[in-house]
Amino acid sequence: MWWVEHSFGRARADARPDEDTRVRIFVILITFSAVFCCLALGAAHAALLTPKGVTGAASNPNAVSRGDIVDRNGALLATNITHYTLYVNPKEVWNKPLAERQIRRALPRVPVTKLRAILNGDTRKMVLESLTPQEKSAVHALALGGVTFEPEDRRVYPLGGTARHILGVVDTGGQGISGSELAFNDVIRAAGADGGNVQLSIDLRVQGVLENELSAAASAVQAKGAVGVVVDASTGEVMAMASWPFTDRKNLAATGNYEMGSVFKTFTIAASLDTGKVDMNTMFDASQPYMIGNRRITDFHATNKILSLEEVYLHSSNIGTSRMAVELGPKVMEDYFNRLGLLDRAPIELRESVRPRRPVNWEDSTRASMSFGYGIMISPLQMAAATVALVNGGVYRPLTLQRGGTGAEGRRVVSVETSRAIRDLMRANVLRGSGRSANAQGLRVGGKTGSANKLVNGRYDARHGVGSFASVFPADGPDNARRFVVFVLIDEPAQGSQLGGAVAAPVAGRVIDRVAGFLGVSRVADPVIPPVFAQ
Repeated sequence: MWWVEHSFGRARADARPDEDTRVRIFVILITFSAVFCCLALGAAHAALLTPKGVTGAASNPNAVSRGDIVDRNGALLATNITHYTLYVNPKEVWNKPLAERQIRRALPRVPVTKLRAILNGDTRKMVLESLTPQEKSAVHALALGGVTFEPEDRRVYPLGGTARHILGVVDTGGQGISGSELAFNDVIRAAGADGGNVQLSIDLRVQGVLENELSAAASAVQAKGAVGVVVDASTGEVMAMASWPFTDRKNLAATGNYEMGSVFKTFTIAASLDTGKVDMNTMFDASQPYMIGNRRITDFHATNKILSLEEVYLHSSNIGTSRMAVELGPKVMEDYFNRLGLLDRAPIELRESVRPRRPVNWEDSTRASMSFGYGIMISPLQMAAATVALVNGGVYRPLTLQRGGTGAEGRRVVSVETSRAIRDLMRANVLRGSGRSANAQGLRVGGKTGSANKLVNGRYDARHGVGSFASVFPADGPDNARRFVVFVLIDEPAQGSQLGGAVAAPVAGRVIDRVAGFLGVSRVADPVIPPVFAQ
């Protein structure tokens, strides 16, 4: 190297310019050879030593901004499609009138006024977004100067409005802003970078049935809104969730707060059984109205007699559950309602899940109202989660949209014996009580109806009501058997009855009848039992 560095000096000193030239050429050759060797070695390393399917140091050829979302069986719910944005630089367009005509012919939906203004301007601007690959090819084939394209990932939902309240949406920057797109935003983006997908708990088949039945029922009675939820009681996995009307972006299952009426009697009776305040042989005097101070509590389906605990449930006696609520006392009743998740937002990944409207006090009259579903407003997801805890053996599990559940063990809220008694009462109510219209043949459905008038201008108005039905199937079998909870709510039906047994229970029954096979629930022969109560 020393000889090469001093070659120029020696050549000038010896007056040998030809050697000077030769040395310069030699140095240039050496330099270019070294650069070429480095590039060749880099290319060989990339081609031979990089793992299969990977380009560069850590990129993935299948990488996108967001991973696909699929249901529990792998059915596609959300994906990305590459679209293109069309740009025009007028300085590079030779014949502007010709360019305008050709672009309009190849791309009929192009905004003419905007295209003409850009062509007559002096800066590069965006003409049209969301070109499909076919539209991009048609314009590109024109070979026009100044016309360029920029690719972009666009989030698309192949099934249109199906499960859209669960899926949510993303913004133009590819960030989730609602539903699962927001709840699992980081996970979905990481899956996209890896070329993978994110699997939700929902079963598209069950989702389709729920949406179909809910829409048909709500439309038939001209309802203001409707909600349906199907949950695996063993794991807390949401198998389906629907909010009608489907065109409304608000997910009423998570954001709607309702006074739900007599479905709350299940919670009041569960607390009374679990504390030993009552048992199945306890009798309740419903022969006359129950007075709390100056307040007079009556039964909608008055029997005017002494009732057993089962009869309180089947006849949906406000008097019976009010007596239980007073006997429980404020601390105990609040404790059980808190255990059942009725005093806080539903524990689910959805950010939209709202807090309930809780009572300001727990005095006797307030507890009596709460015992039959007034004085407290909760979301359908809260109702579903509380029902899950009462029918699965007594364990409260967070609801989840994750396939396989959250893995949380859950917490015990009532005893196994109390849970078994509640399932028996719910089954009896479908066989002989207000829930008979939900009885799907051979599927051992149990449930409780609820009906409530809405508060309008400070007064409860019978013209504005909510009908609901909380159910479980199969209600029989071992305590640890796999069961499913189905909750349906119809908000302000304008036609026909507003009672839960008339508007909500039939919907739940039809859903159960259609989805049982998908969920692996077999049918058995139903007993023939005459009804004791008709609603």
